Amino acid sequence: MKKMLVVDDDSLSQVLMSKIFGKEFDVDLCGSAEEYSDRYSNTLYDIIIMDISLKGNKDGFDLIKEIKTDPLRSGTQILCLTANAQNSMRLTAEESGADLFVTKPVANEKLKEAVSFLINLNP
Repeated sequence: MKKMLVVDDDSLSQVLMSKIFGKEFDVDLCGSAEEYSDRYSNTLYDIIIMDISLKGNKDGFDLIKEIKTDPLRSGTQILCLTANAQNSMRLTAEESGADLFVTKPVANEKLKEAVSFLINLNP
């Protein structure tokens, strides 16, 4: 089973992602960049769904850069999922190394399509 990490400081969003993808993926839930570093940085994931606005000292952009510059994790597909639809956010996400940028709210089927697209890029 493929592994997914959801990085979002909103527990409701975490639960929703787990329900949407729990049958297709082994889903881990993470609430901050610091928690990622403490608990999940030694795990290889097929895909990461990343919120941009995170509590703590690092935001989603910082964490994306950290993951994409790690030789063992640089191939991990990262989908940014955020409520901020500004073009500047999209550009910063791309510059950070995100593979796809999706704005909330998004229909479950559209989100599944986006994840499927990214997973199929890196089978």
